[in-house]
Amino acid sequence: MTSKRLLAVARKEVLQLRRDPRSLILAFVLPVLLTVLFGYAISWDVDNIEIAVLDQDRSKASRELLDAFRASSYFRLSAFLDDPDEIERLIDRGEVRMVLVVPPDFSRELGAGRTALLQAVVDGSDANTANIAMGYARAIAQSYSLRIAFAGSSFHPPVQAESRVWYNEELSSRNMIVPGLVAVIMMIVAAMLTSLTIAREWERGTMEQLAATPVTRIEVVLGKMLPYVGIGLFDVFSVSAIGVLLFGVPFRGSPLLLVPLSTAFLVGALGLGMFISAITRSQVLATQIAMVATYLPAFLLSGFMFDVSVMPPVLSWLTYLIPARYFLVVTRGIFLKGVGVDVLFVQGLLMIAFGAAGFAAAVSAFRKEIE
Repeated sequence: MTSKRLLAVARKEVLQLRRDPRSLILAFVLPVLLTVLFGYAISWDVDNIEIAVLDQDRSKASRELLDAFRASSYFRLSAFLDDPDEIERLIDRGEVRMVLVVPPDFSRELGAGRTALLQAVVDGSDANTANIAMGYARAIAQSYSLRIAFAGSSFHPPVQAESRVWYNEELSSRNMIVPGLVAVIMMIVAAMLTSLTIAREWERGTMEQLAATPVTRIEVVLGKMLPYVGIGLFDVFSVSAIGVLLFGVPFRGSPLLLVPLSTAFLVGALGLGMFISAITRSQVLATQIAMVATYLPAFLLSGFMFDVSVMPPVLSWLTYLIPARYFLVVTRGIFLKGVGVDVLFVQGLLMIAFGAAGFAAAVSAFRKEIE
């Protein structure tokens, strides 16, 4: 293998890439677009939940309770009802997620030292939001109860939990999503980019010219891959910069560690795309297969959208075959935790193994022979 032939193949690929607007958009525009769209669109934070109130007591105690809900950033009181029949209409139309019902004897029960009931009617069509809203409502009601129980008393609860959150102090889902996007987007874009390379040679009839040259299969695969490794690293930098500057995601780790691990991951993803391109010889079919083989596993089975631990056992075992799962640990660890090689040693080895496997698969599938 000579560097002269290798660089000649790489230069040829760069020229073809420059003349292909579709590949240029895929390489430079799509990662930025996906980062901005997913960064704004995907969020697991549940706040400003629209609620209505049916206060049948209209007392000082009920007003204090509602003030506690109003002071919370989790709820937004949007309507005050006079008739219980309005509850169904508001929830059916989706105007509110929850309705608080304060019974007429609320203050009387509290004054008598008995337990006063508070009803929360929740729209369960979105089970996740409903569960979170009920948890928030219980927490506010319990806090209000403790305040009443210990009002004017020097008594303190025997146990008081004080929590401290590390790495994502604001518990912002965006801080978890954006680093994950680096892994997911790179997997998708890298495989789709190189899924066009060899198939393009066959469809344009230039494979005959390539077969007539003395370049080896390794030189062809490596030469075609080199420009896309550079593009992929540029995309990693772009997505990371957008996450830090636009979304305020912390970057606590070392870029010097992210670069080699990203390179290994990119080589594997690019090799997968070239493998698909070599066996299909059709740009349309290769793109479709690359999309199915990368987008769905990386998005759904890597732990990006759903926690692996809550998946059914079969799917949970299947996630061990998804390279994006391990790169996701790398990006979140470097971004949020600032961890180093001592923590990411296993993931680093797996990234190197994935890169070697992807490159080997691309070389083995590529054939210079003309049938």
